[in-house]
Amino acid sequence: MISVFSLWLPILLSAVSVFVVSSLIHMVLKYHASDFKKVPEEDAVRKALGKFNIPPDDYAIPRAGSMQEMGSDEFIEKQKEGPNAFFTIIPNGQYSMGMSLLQWFLYSIVVSLFVAYIVGRVLEHGTEYIRLFQIVSCTAFMGYYLALLQGSIWYKRKWSSTLKSMFDGLLYGLVTAGIFGWLWPA
Repeated sequence: MISVFSLWLPILLSAVSVFVVSSLIHMVLKYHASDFKKVPEEDAVRKALGKFNIPPDDYAIPRAGSMQEMGSDEFIEKQKEGPNAFFTIIPNGQYSMGMSLLQWFLYSIVVSLFVAYIVGRVLEHGTEYIRLFQIVSCTAFMGYYLALLQGSIWYKRKWSSTLKSMFDGLLYGLVTAGIFGWLWPA
């Protein structure tokens, strides 16, 4: 068994590497540019929503208050009539990437910590590189992106966006595995 604390360097370097790869994906490759579409008549929609002063949170339209209400004729008619939506309202003002980037980096450290915990429990010093690479890459992939499927299943997020993000997760898993394999204790 290998201590998580003895794996501090691969934890930190894999988080930094994932952060760099993620930045390259979003700033150079830009294949996520099509993940969100512009709403038709954006200004009119913004003004219409703005007059309600909706506080930041996650919302559904229409939203039933209970399972019983969900089966009511009135609710079913609202769904047929539309529009139907799941959406998030964020605070007004200029969007600052700083806090999101910090949270993303901290999340990457958390994923690497869990990877270190799992592989430290199942692998020994001097484990063959390919075996380590397989287990670390799979574990990191699961940590980064397997849960995204729920967004497409339950909240109807575009499958193309989910699959692109899962591809990112595969890349992050491979990078994490490479770092752990390189720095694994002999």
